[in-house]
Amino acid sequence: MLELGLSKRKNNPYVLKSAQNVYPVFEEQYTSESVQICQKRIIFAVIGFCLIYLIIALKVFSVCLPHGVNIDLPTEYTDQKVSFKAPILRADILDRNGSVLATSLPTVDLYANPKKIKDPKDAAEKLSEVLDNLTFDQIFAKLSKKRSNYVLLSHDLSPSKQAKVNELGIPTLEFQKSEKRVYLHDNLFSHVLGFTNIDNIGQAGLEKSMHERLTQSSKPLELTVDLGVQDTIREELLDAINTFSAVGAAAILMDVNTGEILSLVSLPDFNPNIKIPVGEKALFNFPTLGTYEPGSVFKTFNTALCLESGKVKSTDKFQTSKPVKVKNRIFSDFHSENRPLTVGEVLTYSSNVGSIEMVERVGKEKQRQFLENLGFFEAIKDFELSEKAFPSFQSEKNWSDVTMATVSFGHGISVTPLHVITAFAAVVNGGIYHSPTLVKTRFKKTARRVLSEHTSQQLRSMLRDVVLYGTAKKAEVSGYEVAGKTGTAEKVVDGKYAKKRVTNSFISTFPASNPKYALLVVIDEPKGTKETYSFITSGWNAVPVAGKIIAKVAPQLGLKANFDLQTQRANISAIE
Repeated sequence: MLELGLSKRKNNPYVLKSAQNVYPVFEEQYTSESVQICQKRIIFAVIGFCLIYLIIALKVFSVCLPHGVNIDLPTEYTDQKVSFKAPILRADILDRNGSVLATSLPTVDLYANPKKIKDPKDAAEKLSEVLDNLTFDQIFAKLSKKRSNYVLLSHDLSPSKQAKVNELGIPTLEFQKSEKRVYLHDNLFSHVLGFTNIDNIGQAGLEKSMHERLTQSSKPLELTVDLGVQDTIREELLDAINTFSAVGAAAILMDVNTGEILSLVSLPDFNPNIKIPVGEKALFNFPTLGTYEPGSVFKTFNTALCLESGKVKSTDKFQTSKPVKVKNRIFSDFHSENRPLTVGEVLTYSSNVGSIEMVERVGKEKQRQFLENLGFFEAIKDFELSEKAFPSFQSEKNWSDVTMATVSFGHGISVTPLHVITAFAAVVNGGIYHSPTLVKTRFKKTARRVLSEHTSQQLRSMLRDVVLYGTAKKAEVSGYEVAGKTGTAEKVVDGKYAKKRVTNSFISTFPASNPKYALLVVIDEPKGTKETYSFITSGWNAVPVAGKIIAKVAPQLGLKANFDLQTQRANISAIE
């Protein structure tokens, strides 16, 4: 019975087939479709996550890098512009040797919301213990301004001060990132660098004139000035002010063959790190803004004019024993030699009479053309500082014979010290005018010839004699062949020249046989001393100060003393 039942069941055509046939096929189809659906879902999920992370990444970059990044590439890649933006600090300023003169440090500004300060008195008491620059009353007054949403409590907090403020546990205080401009040498370069305001915007000096350059590139701004030389010159000028009870002093040291300024000092000066009001005189950059009648240093240019014109020869002699009359004006010498003087001797003994007689051979038209070519009729072009003055002089229509006479010895025209040294450098370097510069650059500024090499050589010899035998003997520095010209100019007070108030200057070059540097020293209103026998002329103050400066800076500049030339000159003098 059992076998029959099984056999019938097995052979019954109406019974569904076992797992051996129909069910295995169904299971295989079901499993394949499930896997495909799962795979598709995973792929969509991965793509979705990738899109989400990409959106997050783009949002982070847009928030953190709103201003872009400027990358300074090596010179070989300068043709390829790579620029993606990011915030940068104000660029550093360096001297010619790479020493940092000005830099920016990260700081924070402290703000508060008075509306959210529950106990202004308690908060003010705590903050006054940390914020040294503010009193309790000042802080309390700010925190009591309930109409204001935000008030600035303190600017330029250091990281340590920020940490101390946080330790106070006062809610609603907020910090905003900022930066502080720091001048590492205080007063030393105040008139060159200038300063920035509380918003870090340049207000004077290179900080003002080069503001765009300093804020658009992180590459340091390299200057031509020398830190050590600047310090030496400033110390000597401070000593001179103290010694001669002067109201001020200034100096410029220039490379005569490039126009690069190695030092520019104006006293009094100021400390740009201290944000307090200072006197106008301390802010006044005399070398570039101070127009003055240069006095007898201008005889250098008068002599160059006359020799270059061909109408005066170095061997010509001029009668200087008597005053000279021009129109209705009479001019005489401070110390007359009472004999005819050669062109060189007119310069050596600083004769006004001789200078007038020389320029009368040339004429006022040629005089104006020559001075204009030396840059005396306009503000200095292409100079980096915005603080520069326009000279004061008579128009061509009013340039009379009397004007021609007074200008020949440095009166009747007012220029800046920067004008004087720039023109002087051209006179002694072989006759090439170079525009002065404070910023190092691989591109040379335009230069032009204003004088022949022969005339320049003649002037160097004559200026050397001024130091050896004339009014500038106290500037002689053994081995460095100093050559130059003195100048004492009376100031105009209430429309008249004041004999006791003078501006003294001494313009010099060294070494005379192969000029490399020019130095201009100006002493404003020096007083006589026991050592100067109460004299206040340039030879007793500006000249010895220049001599001290040259003796110290020449070795700093790597200039070797040449004692052989000094010995040769001494031997020649002995034979004569």
